[in-house]
Amino acid sequence: MRAARFYDRGDIRIDEINEPIVKAGQVGIDVAWCGICGTDLHEFLDGPIFCPSAEHPNPITGEVPPVTLGHEMSGVVNFIGEGVSGLKVGDHVVVEPYIVPEGTDTSETGHYNLSEGSNFIGLGGNGGGLAEKISVDERWVHKIPDNLPLDEAALIEPLSVGYHAVERANLSEKSTVLVVGAGPIGLLTAAVAKAQGHTVIISEPSGLRRKKAQEAQVADYFFNPIEDDIQAKVHEINEKGVDAAFECTSV
Repeated sequence: MRAARFYDRGDIRIDEINEPIVKAGQVGIDVAWCGICGTDLHEFLDGPIFCPSAEHPNPITGEVPPVTLGHEMSGVVNFIGEGVSGLKVGDHVVVEPYIVPEGTDTSETGHYNLSEGSNFIGLGGNGGGLAEKISVDERWVHKIPDNLPLDEAALIEPLSVGYHAVERANLSEKSTVLVVGAGPIGLLTAAVAKAQGHTVIISEPSGLRRKKAQEAQVADYFFNPIEDDIQAKVHEINEKGVDAAFECTSV
């Protein structure tokens, strides 16, 4: 199969590699769509960061370059490994792309996202979504409705980042929030806050990104921090200021 693999900074190649073996407890997936994350761009420009290097294998997977990239993926189950009971061939799924140390509590209250040495499928190893197929432990595979388009489903991973942030903000009803940066994560964070009934302000210097935010209707106000006094604009909207701010620029 074909796969986009990270070799080193500035060196990503489309390779022909063997299809993954689906082991016991794993699910084989035909990848339908996979997003290119800002993290992937950082690996190409400045890496290795989350990707391993020849001198520093990933401490959990043991992998060294090349590793297959891609962690924002959707697909269709093509094989069920021994012991898997919650999924079947043909199910539409998305992947929660974690690599965590053995023995980590991966329950909903386990805070496994903070486990020491944790990494991500598609960065630290274990295959990646920028390939035709991937094999993933059942724990990280989530079934989605068949009527949810698979291209939209590939946005569930970045959407979960925005949703998690808004939930952690513990906003009261009809709060005012500021989202700084209208890239994909900023747009999705704003969309979650707007869907929950909050007043959303976006600050974004890029005219193209402000235009996309306006077209997506994910906010109520759109400002350019290079030209606009954001603090003054905020206080014009709400004299008390904002109830929460989300820093989504990655700069």
